[in-house]
This record gives sequence, structure tokens and C-alpha cells, in this order.
Amino acid sequence: MLTVYRRHLKACPYQSRKYRRCKCPLWVAGTIAGEPLKRSLDLTSWEAAQDKVRLWESRGQMEDGREVKMTVREAVQKFIEDGEARHLKPGSIRRLRTIFKRQLLPFLENRGVQYLTQVSVDELRQFRANLRNSANTSHKKLESLRSFFRFCCDSKWISENPGTLVKAPKVTQRPTMPFSEDEMKKIIAGCDQYPNCHGNYDPEYGAKLKAFVLLLRYSGLRIGDALMLERKRLKRDRLFLYTQKTGTPVYVPLPPELVAVLNSCSNRNPEYFFWSGESKLTTAAGNQRKYLNKLFKLAGVGGGKPHRFRDTFAVELLLADVPLERVSILLGHSSVKITEKYYSPWVKSRQDQLEADVRKTWHSIQDAVSPVNA
Repeated sequence: MLTVYRRHLKACPYQSRKYRRCKCPLWVAGTIAGEPLKRSLDLTSWEAAQDKVRLWESRGQMEDGREVKMTVREAVQKFIEDGEARHLKPGSIRRLRTIFKRQLLPFLENRGVQYLTQVSVDELRQFRANLRNSANTSHKKLESLRSFFRFCCDSKWISENPGTLVKAPKVTQRPTMPFSEDEMKKIIAGCDQYPNCHGNYDPEYGAKLKAFVLLLRYSGLRIGDALMLERKRLKRDRLFLYTQKTGTPVYVPLPPELVAVLNSCSNRNPEYFFWSGESKLTTAAGNQRKYLNKLFKLAGVGGGKPHRFRDTFAVELLLADVPLERVSILLGHSSVKITEKYYSPWVKSRQDQLEADVRKTWHSIQDAVSPVNA
């Protein structure tokens, strides 16, 4: 990173290196691509000096044509800063920091790799092999790596993207499994027995947990969106909000029984149904997942996960013959392809057509077992 500063002349009354209004010469100091740099810019205008330095950093070379190698560490920092400038969600930025600063940089530095031009396809394959994640998580991390090196190619720091030659791990898509009617009854009954932090049953907390469970089931919301649900979003029996993950406007009607339970819930913050407004959303969501996992164990529901409430909401709609496009809108998906990827096996019209196609082939066995006329 390069820093512009001013070197004041003896006759100048100012001393601050960051002062911008005098006409003393400007210098630049710092490191670029791991190489130390300290020189005069032959400029007195602060804006012109910053433009000049930015041009050097973007091109990877100075105006005299001397090439400057970009380090992986500097490129990672610029990639994350670019994501912040594009207003990516805090969760996305946090995930990028984990992948690149906590995993990729230590891995490459331990192998003596400092510059982008030193990163080879073999290095990335070794990095993929060292990931201790599921195939699905490793696949997503590899997509982030490809995006990073594509960013480096577009910035002219490297000529080719080594990530494109690294094959992604095979991902086996598990079928979506909604809660059965019997499981939902057990979960709702478990709310009436859920203990508070002191190990005693608290009717007020049990009712609030039940309201949260019913909201997840009949709205299809993710945990984060349900926690941040504002009371003003509920108009009679209709719920309107923007989902945090996609920003898609979602309008969902709720059963009257659920509306009554929500309105009866007390909360420290009168603006929200569940969130206090003080803690971070990630912390609150993590705690809520722990509460729900404890509820699943208490109710005796094996394999219970909070996201299965959302799956139950979607599957019930599809089994009621609601078109996939409408279900996608209610779920707040950015594309119907996402809905089709996870929920297509539950599309009732498609399943009915498949069964009809199979029945058409039964004529052969009917001919074989029917009695032969004498």
C-alpha cells in the first residue's frame, strides 16, 4: 500500500505531512507488490498525486514502465475492499476474510508463495485437498477462489486465472426433507415444556418460542429475517418484508391463529417481535439455532434443523399444486432456478405426470398375465 505525504520546505509555516493547501512537494512511500518505494512525485496538487498513485496500483507498474509484482496479500486486501465498496452483505465479507486471510494466505506463505505470479494450479489443488469441509462447502470456497483470481486478471496483475483449471469436488444434492405432520405436533408440544436458563418452565418464553416456530413454518422465512421482523411489517393477516439475503420483496399471508400469537408476544424492543435490537444479528441467529436444536431433542425429532421449517412451507405449497414460479416468489429467491434446484422433486404436477408415464407401460404385463382364449 502506498501513502502520499507532503514534505514541507523550510519557508513553509506548516508541518503536518497531511496538510493539503500549501504548495510544498509531494512524496509517496510504502510498499507495492512487496517492494519498498519512497520517491518524489514531482507534484504539488494532492488530488493529482492520489490519481497518479492509484494508477500505479491498478496497473501494477509505474509510469516509467517498470513492472511491479503484486503480492497475494495486497491482492486479497483489494479484493475484500472491492466487495465492501459493492455493498456485499456483512456475512459475505466475513466469509471472504475467512477463506482468504485465515486459510489461503497462511497456506501459500507456508509454501513460500508471496506473489500472485507464483500461484500455480498445483498450489490451488493442494489447497483444495487440505480443506476440511463438506463437498458442498468446498465447492463454494472454490467458486470464491475463481472469483478472486478473475478479479486479479481483470486488474491486469496476472494474465491467466489458475482457478479455472481446478475441478470442483463432486456434490451430492440431498433431497429436501420437510417436517411431517406428526413431527410438527411434537415440536409445538415441546414448546410448552421448554425450560428457561434456570431449568424451569417459563410460560412466557415457551409461548414466544412457539410463535417463532409457527412463524418459520407458515412464512418460509430464514432465521435472520424472522428475528428482525418488525411489528409494522404485519398488517392484519399479511406480512411484507425484504429478505436479508436477496433483498427480494416478499408478501406472505399468515393464518389468523399465528397472527394472534404474534400480537400477544411481549418483547423488550417494541419495534420488533423477537429481536432486542442490541445484539448483532449473527449472534442472535446463532443463539436461536441453539434454542431450536434443544427443542428438537426435547420433542424427540431426529434430524431436526431450523431450515426444515422453510422446506416444509415450500413443499406444502408444491403438494397443493402451487406453480413453482409462485413458490419461488414466496420464498424470496432471486431466480426460479434456485427453487427448482432444491424443490423440483416435490412439484405435484410433475410427479403426477411421471406416474402417468409409468402406468402407460403396464400394458405389456397385462397381456402377459391375462388368460389365453381357448
